[in-house]
Amino acid sequence: MAFPKAAVRLGLPAAGMLHHSTLPALLAPHGLVCGRHRCRAAPLDALLAWGRKPSARAAERLAARRGLPLWRCEDALVRSLGLGPDSPPLGLLIDDLGVYYDATAPSRLERQTARRHSAAELERAEALQRLWREQRVSKYNGAAEAPAPPEPFVVVVDQTAGDLSIQLGGATAAQFATMLAAALARHPACRVVVKTHPDVVAGRKRGHFHPQQLADPRILLEASGGHPAALLERADAVYVVTSQLGFEALLWGRPVHCFGMPFYAGWGLTNDALLAPSRRRGAGPRQLGDLVHAALVEVAVYIDPHRHRPCSPEQLIAAIGLQRRLRQAQPGPIEAFGFTPWKQRVLRRFLAGPTLRFRFPWQGPGRAAALVAIWGRRARPGLLRALQRRQLPLLHVEDGFLRSVGLGADLIDPISWVLDRRGIYYDATAPSDLEHLLAHGHWSDAQLQRAARLRQRLVEQAITKYNLSAPAWRRPPAAGRVVLVVGQVESDASIRLGAPAIRRNLELLEAVRRAEPEAYLVYKPHPDVVAGLCRQGEGEARVARCCDEVLVEASIQQLFTQIDALHVLTSIAGFEALLRGLEVHTWGLPFYAGWGLTHDQLSCGRRGGPLALDALVHAALIEYPRYVSRHSGLFIEAEQAIDELLDWRAAPPRALSLQQRIFRHWGRLRRR
Repeated sequence: MAFPKAAVRLGLPAAGMLHHSTLPALLAPHGLVCGRHRCRAAPLDALLAWGRKPSARAAERLAARRGLPLWRCEDALVRSLGLGPDSPPLGLLIDDLGVYYDATAPSRLERQTARRHSAAELERAEALQRLWREQRVSKYNGAAEAPAPPEPFVVVVDQTAGDLSIQLGGATAAQFATMLAAALARHPACRVVVKTHPDVVAGRKRGHFHPQQLADPRILLEASGGHPAALLERADAVYVVTSQLGFEALLWGRPVHCFGMPFYAGWGLTNDALLAPSRRRGAGPRQLGDLVHAALVEVAVYIDPHRHRPCSPEQLIAAIGLQRRLRQAQPGPIEAFGFTPWKQRVLRRFLAGPTLRFRFPWQGPGRAAALVAIWGRRARPGLLRALQRRQLPLLHVEDGFLRSVGLGADLIDPISWVLDRRGIYYDATAPSDLEHLLAHGHWSDAQLQRAARLRQRLVEQAITKYNLSAPAWRRPPAAGRVVLVVGQVESDASIRLGAPAIRRNLELLEAVRRAEPEAYLVYKPHPDVVAGLCRQGEGEARVARCCDEVLVEASIQQLFTQIDALHVLTSIAGFEALLRGLEVHTWGLPFYAGWGLTHDQLSCGRRGGPLALDALVHAALIEYPRYVSRHSGLFIEAEQAIDELLDWRAAPPRALSLQQRIFRHWGRLRRR
């Protein structure tokens, strides 16, 4: 494509194009000059118009008058998460010759499809096709998938009345009736699913089929506005006039019948009712890879949904696919009990997708509830009885293992939470989703390699759960074996539910001293206790008698570089130490104990071990948690969460807000 990479000045006579809030990011680094008056005199390199809409005519006249190139923009074939202004385009097609849906004139997409692509380009196109199917994406991606009928079926795709692609694709409204009749006649043993356009479902536009045309008992009207992936995946054939769903059906390997001349017709890939523009598409059949590479790579630009920075089609497809999977993972409506106003705001991000309603603790679940969410194990007995009586599933929510830069007790927003249906990871009295995954999971070589890379990066970048900074500590030169004992908040549920024997920090320290009498023993109290956010443990003021040194201000990740072994009750520090290859002793039953990776004082019959360290990493840091971007509020992968944590940690620290300061003092009083 001739679209320049170096920054140029682009004129937008139709300033209304900027109602797409992402347009400047998509066109970066090029400067935009907006408004018809400014575009008449300002120095410009090209003018921009939106497709062949009426607003483009002024740009066409101005370009001719000024002797400037005219570029036309359109939504890319993978556009956004949803419809409407709340989901602006994340991909843009830019064409210096015409517009892709206009078969009456050349377009850059048509020209790029006609050229012979290299083996590397075709290989990338094939990988893109696989990725499209794996991530189950479409142009718009906000809706749940429309269900596919159990019996054999074909799909007939309706479009909005007056769509420019119909007229410019050589068709008329009459082709829709012809297409439906052909589908019924050619597939007498199949159900015929008529897929209505989402804009028609939303009431914004009209379609082409009247109720009397759909009276045949074999016709099933799909008017939910649902996502097309399941239909395209299983259809025996797909019938279109000029809809993009024909292109998507090709990606799914379906036979496609075209009754107009869309951009993907006329190349020998579809069954066409119309003749192709012979001079431009008559050079012989093209491979699907030629079309895919041209349409998804060569004539389009993309930005990521989080920071609106340039990205590849592969990155955008993966990002949208992640949103779809996680948004559809939980049934709705969901009712949440016992969440503070601050956590309610956060929960809306981590449970994006299904309808979410917050209830008071003394209330019962409403009639419409399909799932109930609580924080950790904080469910009242009455609520548990109601759930059992109605057989409603319960979702336990907690902090993830890569949480934030700062303490949750200071109302620092988390970057990860976990959602668990069986229990919760710190409760050793019952199974959890994480424990079940560790006991029964199987990991491919690729997954283990990904986990190893993630682990290596966490170690190299010194990433921990809270990522707090503190003065460095050095082991005494004369010390032999240096052992660290980390304290916990003794009222914490992980102690109550994961430490059936020793439950006091002082008792732990005394036990470690008996077990390691010759070691240089260092004790680190919990950060929440040091900050005054939680009460000191029973007898914890006397810990100095049992150890060689108490480190009130210390960074756990820096301490890992100075010690030989770590002793914990259930602290997440034990998991972080394992990532760094340290010797870890557990005196309780944290989630990472019992798999042959730690020296355990206790055992759990549900944990059979042994387990590879990278299997533990993949389960605990990639599969089990959800990560949400601080910038977009959308779901991200674990690797992206590390990127954001590093940026967060490197940024100048922010002072606590008034709400955070009030909560900190209120928390001190409440815990006394």
